[in-house]
Amino acid sequence: MPLSGLGWGLLGVVAFSFTVPFTRVAVGGLSPLFIGAGRAVVAAALAAVALIVTRQRLPRGPQWRRLAVVGAGVVVGFPLLSSYALTTAPAGHGAVVIALLPAATAALAVIRGHERPPRAFWIAAGLGAVAALGFASAQGGDLGRLHWSDLLLFGAVVSAAIGYAEGGLLARELGAWQTVSWALVVCAPPMLALALISVARQDPQAAPVQWAAFAYLAVVSMFLGFFAWYHGLAVGPMAQVSQVQLVQPVLSIAWAGLLLGEHLSAATIVGGLVVVLCAAGAVRVRLGGR
Repeated sequence: MPLSGLGWGLLGVVAFSFTVPFTRVAVGGLSPLFIGAGRAVVAAALAAVALIVTRQRLPRGPQWRRLAVVGAGVVVGFPLLSSYALTTAPAGHGAVVIALLPAATAALAVIRGHERPPRAFWIAAGLGAVAALGFASAQGGDLGRLHWSDLLLFGAVVSAAIGYAEGGLLARELGAWQTVSWALVVCAPPMLALALISVARQDPQAAPVQWAAFAYLAVVSMFLGFFAWYHGLAVGPMAQVSQVQLVQPVLSIAWAGLLLGEHLSAATIVGGLVVVLCAAGAVRVRLGGR
C-alpha cells in the first residue's frame, strides 16, 4: 500500500529528527567546520548525480540568485552554526531552541509572500520566541543572558527559516527536490573550500560511531530526507503535511535521552512543549487564514 502524503512527510521528519543528536555525536571527534562543510560537499555530489541522471533543466536568470539564498540558509548557515553550537550545548537543549523553526519559517513566509495574517499569528510566533529565549537563558544559569551557543542556535533557526521560505516559493518553479539539489550544487564550491581548510588545519580522525553520525548527516539529513519531506508536501494535502514538522523537536529531545543518555530535566521537557505549542498555533493560524 503506497504511503500517503502524511506518511511521506512523517518519514522525512523522522529522518530530520536525528540531525541534532547525531551532530552532537559527530562533534565529539570531528571539527564543526569539517562537519558543516563536509556534509554539504557529500550531499552536493549526490545531488549532482541525481540532477544529471534525471536530466533536469538548468535554472534561469534570477532563479540562480534565489538558489543562492536557499543555499545560504539550509546548506551553509544552519549546518555550520548548529555544528559549532552543539560542541557545547546538549542535544536536548539545542532541540528546544530549534523547535522555534516552524514558527520562524511561517513568519518569514508571511513576510516574503506579502501576506497579512491576523494578529493571533504574530502573538503565537512572538510567544514562541519569548519562550525559546527564556528557556535558553534560564538553562544557561543566568536569566536574561544567552550563552554564545544559544546565539548560534538562534542564528541557525533564522538561516534555515530563510532557506525554507524562499525554497518553498522557488519549488513551485523548479520542483521540490530539484530546488534543494540545485542549492547544494550552487554552494558546493565554497563548502568544498571550507572543508579543505578544515582538513588542512586538523586531520579528521574520529571513532567509527562519529564517522557513522557524519555519514547520516551528509546522506540523510542533507539529502535523502528532503526527498521524503518534499514528496509528502507534493502528494499533500500540503496544509496538513506541513504541520507534521512540529513533531520533529519532540522526537529530537527523545533521541537525546534514549541514544545519548542525556538527562532530560523537567525544564527541558516543559520548555520544548511550550515552544512546540506556540509554533503549532502560529502555523495553524497562518494556514487557516490563507
